[in-house]
Amino acid sequence: MSKKINEKLVIFALGGVGEIGKNMYVVQYGNDIVVVDSGLKFPEEEMLGIDIVIPDITYLLDNRDKVRAILITHGHEDHIGGLPYVLRQLNVPIYATRLTMGLIESKLKEANLLGDTKRHIITAESELPLGVIKATFFKTNHSIPDCVGVCLETPEGNVVHTGDFKFDQTPVNGHFADLHRMAEIGTKGVLMLLSDSTNAERPGFTGSERSVGIELESIFSKAKQRVVVATFASNIHRVQQVIDAAEATNRKVTVIGRSMVNVVSIASELGYLRIPEGMLIEPEEVNRMASDRVVILSTGSQGEPMSALTRMARATHRKVDIMPGDTVIIAATPIPGNEKYVGRTVDELFRLGAHVIYGPGSVSGVHVSGHGSQEELKLMLNLMKPKYFMPIHGEYRMLKLHSNLAEDVGVLKEDIFIVDNGETVEIVNGIARKAGRVQAGNVLIDGLGVGDVGNIVLRDRKLLSQDGILVVVVTLSKQEGKVLSGPDIISRGFVYVRESEGLLDEANRIVTTTLNKLMSENVNEWASLKTHVKDALGRFLYEQTKRRPMILPIIMEV
Repeated sequence: MSKKINEKLVIFALGGVGEIGKNMYVVQYGNDIVVVDSGLKFPEEEMLGIDIVIPDITYLLDNRDKVRAILITHGHEDHIGGLPYVLRQLNVPIYATRLTMGLIESKLKEANLLGDTKRHIITAESELPLGVIKATFFKTNHSIPDCVGVCLETPEGNVVHTGDFKFDQTPVNGHFADLHRMAEIGTKGVLMLLSDSTNAERPGFTGSERSVGIELESIFSKAKQRVVVATFASNIHRVQQVIDAAEATNRKVTVIGRSMVNVVSIASELGYLRIPEGMLIEPEEVNRMASDRVVILSTGSQGEPMSALTRMARATHRKVDIMPGDTVIIAATPIPGNEKYVGRTVDELFRLGAHVIYGPGSVSGVHVSGHGSQEELKLMLNLMKPKYFMPIHGEYRMLKLHSNLAEDVGVLKEDIFIVDNGETVEIVNGIARKAGRVQAGNVLIDGLGVGDVGNIVLRDRKLLSQDGILVVVVTLSKQEGKVLSGPDIISRGFVYVRESEGLLDEANRIVTTTLNKLMSENVNEWASLKTHVKDALGRFLYEQTKRRPMILPIIMEV
């Protein structure tokens, strides 16, 4: 692959560094751009009313003619969830393995984008010419089948993106990570390695998914009534283990929760789930069967308010009730920020008399991570032997600890790049350096609105949630320069009107006095009138209540 004069290799993230979620990584050489993954993340607590968050793709839109492809490493939401939003603006070819493509197509069908999108199925053996960049792949283990890492061969050297990975020596589906291929890539030379940092805080090795199956079978055999298992819908290995444990203990399985039904359907159709004939039953059949012959496979491991498990815990699910003596297994670790929701759900389940098995996998035995721990991260570094290293997919402390591990195995400190989203690393003639920024950040999705909610709207929502709103309606006479009607004051979320008549009467008087004074001074510009009303009323209300409601003056002239 010949190098072009004055051209450089540029690597950066639009999402996925310094955070968990909305993964999107960009590798550019000259006029060719390859994007790896296009994910979403769920909103943080202060993002009031926001449904999901995706990366800002302004840079890609500004360079749309150079974007050759989006390569997808695996089918988790934080790697594929942004595609329906990105493809509306940037219709480029998508490359993914068979299961991953099945999950993507389900999303694109929902978004009415299936017919317009160029989709290509790859395997770990595929080779893709993408301009001057060639993409090859290698098998990895994770909590979903059909995962790959990516090697991008550029004129400057090879860039490797591991995807999410661990090294499972006894994988549930018998598909091992391809250590031979990884070592081969490392032997040929890796210029830059981008590697998953999620479990950089955890010493040792991550346990095998197979150990969860053994624990599940033990719990199923001891349970005297129904068993409910809540896990991530996309954790297909876990779903398979639930089905296997149910088969071994002579139980039938019903699947509830929209995303769980969808993923089970796609994975079984494509042959990634082995479901014995007659194993699955409809939710309506649960109450007609002996309680010790049923397993309910459900969404809701994160305590999501509308999930199947949460509705069962609140006794509001239309088809399934939790009965005293039922066993409920939460086979997942709470995502940071979700602990209180999970805790609330667990409390409700205990109130209903259920036996609840929850907590970290090391305690409960019903969960292992899909991400490699410190020894596996070192193994990946040793297999790849990169000249330069960029830890990705993790919060800052994880990136930092991963960089320490890289130093431990021989990567020079000055050759490690901990970057923020949008911060670029340029490599020219084998020399890498940080080289400025491209636009990056969060695009907030609220209902059908994409990016129309920004910091100002969120600030207003926060203010409304804290101190409420006061609407002041006044009608003025343009000719006479006096108040014709009002002011009428409407309170929402500030004070209860019937118990605060004195306060609102005084507020009314202050508004009237302020307006009369301004009009006597011939101040009649709307903006000026509104500002003075807000200032006067805001000062009074803060003195009286120590609260700062949003004040919205509506002034009409006749």
